[in-house]
Amino acid sequence: MTVGSLIRSCLLLLAAALSVEVAMAEPILIAHRGASGERPEHTLAGYERAIDQGADYIEPDLVLTKDGVLVARHENEISGTTDIADHPEFADRKTSRTIDGVAMTGWFTEDFTLAELRTLRARERLPDLRPANVRFDRLYPVPTFEEILQLVRAKEAEAGRRIGLYPETKHPSYFAGLGLPHQAALLDLLSRYGYQTEADPVFIQSFEVGNLKAIRAASRLRLIQLVDAEGGPADMPGTRYADMLALRGLSDIADYADGIGPSAGQVLTTEGATGLVGRAHDAGLQVHVWTLRTENSFLPVQYQRPGDVQGRGDFASYVRAIAATGVDGLFSDFPKQAKAALRDWP
Repeated sequence: MTVGSLIRSCLLLLAAALSVEVAMAEPILIAHRGASGERPEHTLAGYERAIDQGADYIEPDLVLTKDGVLVARHENEISGTTDIADHPEFADRKTSRTIDGVAMTGWFTEDFTLAELRTLRARERLPDLRPANVRFDRLYPVPTFEEILQLVRAKEAEAGRRIGLYPETKHPSYFAGLGLPHQAALLDLLSRYGYQTEADPVFIQSFEVGNLKAIRAASRLRLIQLVDAEGGPADMPGTRYADMLALRGLSDIADYADGIGPSAGQVLTTEGATGLVGRAHDAGLQVHVWTLRTENSFLPVQYQRPGDVQGRGDFASYVRAIAATGVDGLFSDFPKQAKAALRDWP
């Protein structure tokens, strides 16, 4: 357990013993892949829009190129997020891979140098759901993590406030098996840009366990163990996320991480709060939930508005209901709308 987590746990226990009500702070707002509800995800334009809309943190998912450069893509398979299918010079690199037990066919970042990837342009991943974003297709290149760091530094100077970074290492054991580990490149870049301790506005997240433990051994930056309602870490066959969220599992996570990142449905169901937030806090862990979106198809049924012409539901009420569970942070594709909902809460 980290020092900060231990202090938080002790304060909560003291407050409970004294029957003192602990006021809930407004959760931090993490722009999921940038303002991805309004711009194609993982583009500098999307990150900048999220910052301008008041996001506390921006989230780049990080994969690696053939020459070991960290770039921001949701997956290393890029047919859905770039125009690579329109590049005949790369047609012969289409292939099939099994990654974390999932078979997929397409084009993979690890088969391209950075220079080659730079000839591609981003496109909207959900064009049917977000048709307004399609007008931005083919405008933006695939950004490197260093370019994102440079953007954050420039926007901090412009806005006069700190802007947090929330990188996710995607498929770290898979990439390590290719001789392309995330850890050294990630920590080196963060250190060069001044991010070195738990006081810096950085959270590093992963659905796997081994790379978080390796980063903890090499760094004081804060770490988040991502979890899902089903399955388990790809690097720990036989381990279920459900077991990791039991009391013993949460205590084990607190030995190497500062918090957990569950899906929103793991903290709030139609029956109400699940109690996970309280159990995690008792273990000294923060809770940052993913991912809150405005569209009906992503909202619980009680917040949907089937007749809405834009296909959007009662997002503000949903954000406030999630915040009321006591979470410490939330991810959203729509930072402007989430920020407005939190402004009126509680």
